[in-house]
Amino acid sequence: MDLNARIPSGPIAKKWEKHRFDMKLVNPANKRKFDVIVVGSGLAGASASATMAELGYNVRCFCYQDSPRRAHSIAAQGGINAAKNYQNDGDSVYRLFYDTVKGGDFRSREANVYRLSQVSVNIIDQCVAQGVPFAREYGGMLANRSFGGAQVSRTFYARGQTGQQLLLGAYQALSRQIGLKNVQMFPRHEMLDLVLVDGHARGIVTRNLITGEVRSWAADAVVLASGGYGNVFYLSTNAKGCNVTATYRAYRRGAGFANPCFTQIHPTCIPVSGHYQSKLTLMSESLRNDGRVWVPKKKGDARAPKDIPEAERDYYLERKYPSFGNLVPRDVASRNAKLVCDEGRGVNGPGSNAVYLDFADAIKRLGDKGVSDRYGNLFDMYERISGDNPYRTPMKIYPAVHYTMGGLWVDYNLMSNIPGLHVIGEANFSDHGANRLGASALMQGLADGYFILPYTIGNYLATANKGKVTTDHPAFKAAEQGVHARTTKLLSLEGKRSVDSFHRELGLIMWNHCGMARTREGLQKALGLIPELRDRFWREVRVPGSGEELNPWLEKAGRVADFLEFGEVMCHDALTREESCGGHFREEYQTANGEALRDDENYCWGSVWEFQGVGKTPKLHKEPFSFEYVKLATRNYK
Repeated sequence: MDLNARIPSGPIAKKWEKHRFDMKLVNPANKRKFDVIVVGSGLAGASASATMAELGYNVRCFCYQDSPRRAHSIAAQGGINAAKNYQNDGDSVYRLFYDTVKGGDFRSREANVYRLSQVSVNIIDQCVAQGVPFAREYGGMLANRSFGGAQVSRTFYARGQTGQQLLLGAYQALSRQIGLKNVQMFPRHEMLDLVLVDGHARGIVTRNLITGEVRSWAADAVVLASGGYGNVFYLSTNAKGCNVTATYRAYRRGAGFANPCFTQIHPTCIPVSGHYQSKLTLMSESLRNDGRVWVPKKKGDARAPKDIPEAERDYYLERKYPSFGNLVPRDVASRNAKLVCDEGRGVNGPGSNAVYLDFADAIKRLGDKGVSDRYGNLFDMYERISGDNPYRTPMKIYPAVHYTMGGLWVDYNLMSNIPGLHVIGEANFSDHGANRLGASALMQGLADGYFILPYTIGNYLATANKGKVTTDHPAFKAAEQGVHARTTKLLSLEGKRSVDSFHRELGLIMWNHCGMARTREGLQKALGLIPELRDRFWREVRVPGSGEELNPWLEKAGRVADFLEFGEVMCHDALTREESCGGHFREEYQTANGEALRDDENYCWGSVWEFQGVGKTPKLHKEPFSFEYVKLATRNYK
């Protein structure tokens, strides 16, 4: 497996500029001769499609939603990072780079992270020009707030709807190109296979989710912008449709899957309330700007929060991490919430599965209106779901699965080890290491789509010289037959169990043994349980309906079948990495005071897994990471 990261030479601040000059270009007239497929229409996919079409490429964009506007990017709430230093509080490109590398616990590639930090300043200008209604100060300057892992205010926001507003900006750019016929949009189409010709990615196979038609599509390059895999846990903050299928099918075709065990647990979610739930709800990390996290000092204290005096409250993040307080990174906040709940100091009834997020001090300082101006829609959402008024009583929150830092391996050009297959946004692994800082997902998706991929894909197209292929090529026919065979097999099963019941059971295995805390014993147990569950799935599941119609059970079955294979890869990755770093917390490897204990001597690399067959242990490859500009050090937020 070729893991040449193709990092340019020279000083880190000059690498991207030098690389852009060194790359081969496609002249404007020739761009019209190239076809590019984009899978996914969220921030990364929509921005990439619009930008490449604006440049002159012929773009086909596929999404399984009924509209690009339904992409899960719309759910992002709190903001987008950029090193503008509008607050004059000491921010810079280098500081954003430093915070991101440190926040990822030194398990990311320096060159990619620095480029992301450089490009961040352009994203805000692009979005303002599109009309994104960022919050502004009284004098008209764009407002900023703070997110975890930073001591500066660099997060731009549109109340609690930042992802929605950014996606509308990208969507209008995409819609313009659709209207000009530079982009063909294919909603309600799910990618079910990647097609390789002579070792290069040359197309995909999709199923039309309305009619059931299976069809091949050929192109000169393929871009995956299909998001993350958090729904392997069943309960997560992701939309129910989010899945691993596009990237996993590429993995089965030979694409390396990097750091799959690096999943992010978000500390600010509404706790699980019952077995009937099918997903969890995120409350934005921005709330930790003004909300204070606490639990009672006494175990089993069942008093109402208003009846617990200040002296009997433990503001544990402020106590343990005085420099960052409630704005420690997500992995640190999540582990500490689990710790106090495990001690019996949780506050959500018999389950004790929550901590308080209290806005009383902010309301005294700003008044109800001041708090509402910042977080009003989030407060309304919390009250509709929980029945509690957060202006009068503290929110109850607990960690939940949110983002995934792992993804398909890519080089500096955002191309996987399969030539021609580019991977952007949450679908790749490159920028966040073992833990993503809040408000950096939107930054990466738009950086990849607007400002990086349009350059780097041109270099591939200018140098590949592969010529045109059509869907008459035998590789396309073979891939279609494989998709038909899998669909037929799923529909032929006459078991008694629903797809969701298997997904829920897999989610419990993953959460219990590969979730917020992992152990060797637990991971080995999971690696025994998952194959057994997968075997039962293929014997006992029932998928009603046919393949020639709208059939959501068939869609779910295919996605859960992939999760049942992918979960094994995650557990192998977590078992192999005998250290704790970021969101990967092995209980055997922690300091005396419960902090993550990294092993830089033995594990300062990205793990890249190669498919060897279903039920077989995948082959591990390693990309060593070096840290020349941000020296390896123990993370300290105290």
